[in-house]
Amino acid sequence: MTRPSAFTGFAGVMTAALGGLAAWAVAAQGVPQDEADVLSIGGAVTEVVVALDQGHRLRARDSTSTYPPEVTGLPDVGYMRALSPEGVLSVGASLILAEEGAGPAETLEVIRAAEVDLVAVPEGLTPDAILHKIEVIGTALGVPDRAKALAAEVGAALEEAMQDADRPEAERKRVLFVLSTQGGKINAAGQGTGADAIIRMAGGINALQGVEGYKQIGDEAVGLAAPDVILTMQRGGNHDITAEALFAMPAMRLTPAAEASALVKMDGLLLLGFGPRTAEAVTALNHALYGQDG
Repeated sequence: MTRPSAFTGFAGVMTAALGGLAAWAVAAQGVPQDEADVLSIGGAVTEVVVALDQGHRLRARDSTSTYPPEVTGLPDVGYMRALSPEGVLSVGASLILAEEGAGPAETLEVIRAAEVDLVAVPEGLTPDAILHKIEVIGTALGVPDRAKALAAEVGAALEEAMQDADRPEAERKRVLFVLSTQGGKINAAGQGTGADAIIRMAGGINALQGVEGYKQIGDEAVGLAAPDVILTMQRGGNHDITAEALFAMPAMRLTPAAEASALVKMDGLLLLGFGPRTAEAVTALNHALYGQDG
């Protein structure tokens, strides 16, 4: 693909013009300008940066980066999968840590053409993948020893949480993760998804088998899934759904979950971030499914 040199030039102008605004935003947080050199894209990436004691270097973040709460005061460059070159380059970061899947590709090409150091942080839905993510970020930030120590801490916590959550197959609850019910249609998580991975790590069974990815499913598929529990993300305002409204849906009425009114809501970044807090997510979901002593 040909590099859009004219657009790159425009991005350079934007960088110069808006650099002062970025400097003001960082200074307003009490962060020395010469230390704040990192743009973090991806909620889990930002969590790792802070967990590595490098939060003082954050110059900006994307809209999925909401934890810890302090980072929400940083400039926001937008949603990680719909980034604009001018928005990213305007903050003037010298290092961009971008979770795999960030984009679009055209934006990343312009960023690379601007000769900004861009490090792709691999995704992954396993404990080993989480630890690798920490190591990649630590190396990029120049703190490999701290990353090694953090990976050891996170790895030990994950192993303990998963051991505590383990149970015989016959005792595992069938869990259906519902991404949305927009327009009365159920969009749920099949295999190969983050929801599938965290359900299994927490001692449950993904009720939606034979389906890959997040898919809209009909009444018959919900009935065959026969979930014991519905799992969803906490949402604010009009995007939230109550147990009463969910279980009144025709597809849900006759499920075991509806009979027990079993609905679990969790913070989306904690549940599906696969970052340093994943052990906490495993334990919280396990307790929600089986009780504190389950």
